[in-house]
Amino acid sequence: MATDPAVAATTVVEMARDGRFTEIEGLFAAPLRAQVSAEALRAAWAAETSVKGPVSAVGEPVSEPIQAGLVRVSVPVTCEHGGFTVVMSVDDTGLLNGLRFAPADIAEWAPPSYARPETFDEYEVTVGAGPLAVPGTLGLPRGGGPRPGVVLLSGGGPFDRDATSGANKPLKDLAWGLASRGVAVLRYDKVTHVHAMADDFTMADEYVPHTVAAVHLLQRRPDVDAARVFVLGHSMGGKAAPRVAAAEPSVAGLVILAGDAQPMHQAAVRVVRYLAALDPAAKAALETIERQAAVVAGPDLSPVTPSTELPFGFSGSYWLDMRGYDPVATAAALDRPMLILQGARDYQVTVEDDLARWKAGLAHRSDVTFRVYEADNHLFFPGAGPSGPAEYEPAQHVDPAVVADIAEWIAP
Repeated sequence: MATDPAVAATTVVEMARDGRFTEIEGLFAAPLRAQVSAEALRAAWAAETSVKGPVSAVGEPVSEPIQAGLVRVSVPVTCEHGGFTVVMSVDDTGLLNGLRFAPADIAEWAPPSYARPETFDEYEVTVGAGPLAVPGTLGLPRGGGPRPGVVLLSGGGPFDRDATSGANKPLKDLAWGLASRGVAVLRYDKVTHVHAMADDFTMADEYVPHTVAAVHLLQRRPDVDAARVFVLGHSMGGKAAPRVAAAEPSVAGLVILAGDAQPMHQAAVRVVRYLAALDPAAKAALETIERQAAVVAGPDLSPVTPSTELPFGFSGSYWLDMRGYDPVATAAALDRPMLILQGARDYQVTVEDDLARWKAGLAHRSDVTFRVYEADNHLFFPGAGPSGPAEYEPAQHVDPAVVADIAEWIAP
């Protein structure tokens, strides 16, 4: 494959147009291979083209350097009834490190109304040490200290520090909103966003070392109260948060937003079944995920189980680790306060399947607070009616009530 990122990305889109998804999967670098399979890509492509019609043209790519050796390329796709953009991260060997679909016209992120950028400053930092160190951003409120601090964790996938998705940056919303309310905030690019990981990496490898390093970075600052450094995780970041606190006793408490508690392989089937009900084109993906989830649940799962037989292309080691991890039981064993937030319209992490598990396992704890936001979806964007993937596309912001509640809980 060509090593020019723009040419490489355009070739990938042309392959998708022609239905050559297995060939595209062969061009995935390790971070993307761990997240997406050929079948999942086929289903996502079908979901776009089933609404917008057959592809009529592939447009000119637009390239933007991300870091040394990695370029973000956006390729516009025109269909009979609309269009969309394929956004890829391409390394200098022509391999894909990230791939997502975005609206045809990607708007720029703008600060939410509750952010007051004149009240805080941001600084570039490095989280961790050695070959797997990652870049991050530290937001510090102006004025006297020391202040409470919080480390933000994004959900599953090779997200950047802002959890960027199209025009939306939900972690940046949270960071700017909390910094505007007097909380020092540290967010960082996930290791899977910055580095190629070994095939046998686990969720613990993905979250724990860097989050602990980020906690220590905040605690070392004289303008941060070392006894009041919290961890806030969204989605899989929320699932991982108790594991971080178990590894680092100095964490003051946890904020868990839409943290999944249902076993991940079961949740994957539930979510794809929901999507298949919205769009019959996803039925093929449902059959695949059901077969792969059965392998995860079965007695023969091992570190050498081929990743092609497992959900999202994760390794056998990854799934063994996930299968053996109970976030609710881990949280129940902690002596730290927790704030657990859930959107009532979330179809990925739900009140019935996930929040109910947190409530049942932590019912005996007087230091655990639960909040449900009736209008919010998985990203805590307010809306109405049944939620679906298309709801994430327009530019929007995290619910201001969510930001206010978190700030008040961290710094009452």
